[in-house]
Amino acid sequence: MQSIDDKILVKIKKAKRGTLFFIEDFLAFGNARAVAKALERLVNNGGISRVARGIYAVLQTDPVLGNIQPSAEQIAEVIRKRDKARIIPTGILALNALGLSTQIPLNLVYLTDGSARTVDLGKRKIKFKKTSPKNLAAIGEISGLVIQALKEIGKDNVTQQEKDLVIEKLKKENPYRLEHDIRLAPEWIRIIMRNAINKNNDK
Repeated sequence: MQSIDDKILVKIKKAKRGTLFFIEDFLAFGNARAVAKALERLVNNGGISRVARGIYAVLQTDPVLGNIQPSAEQIAEVIRKRDKARIIPTGILALNALGLSTQIPLNLVYLTDGSARTVDLGKRKIKFKKTSPKNLAAIGEISGLVIQALKEIGKDNVTQQEKDLVIEKLKKENPYRLEHDIRLAPEWIRIIMRNAINKNNDK
């Protein structure tokens, strides 16, 4: 008869290397406490790695770099899927994603309609901040980011260069999604975003 440890290891090894797992993925093999203990033993034996508290994987390896840790963005995405929540990057993370900043954020901050929490990754942290549904109502990936990025810069600080860059990015957004998301933005951001529609119509 297979032990819980063996059953967990078999399930993890059947998945693609680097796939992230939570304790609840193994509750068919035992209760939460028994599963947590088994995972702890497997980590101590070197069979699997603990990526963050309650998140485990058999890491991908590189011949030169060795074990490759999943990115903070990947971890945020699997937590989003598990919680069936919506998330949107804010602050420096949104600026970085749009190319408005080269600064790599130490802490990744997302607005969410899921649980508010902080995931500690050692040198970095992922913060999920609970927000109202309106702040997550954007349906365009680019336009949603633009709203958050411009809020971070602020009405009185945004430069013409930043406005031009944002407009260029928004030209790649689905027009229906852009029209929808413009209605969600503060008026000063709407004015900037409408330029992308006008410029698209000029083509």
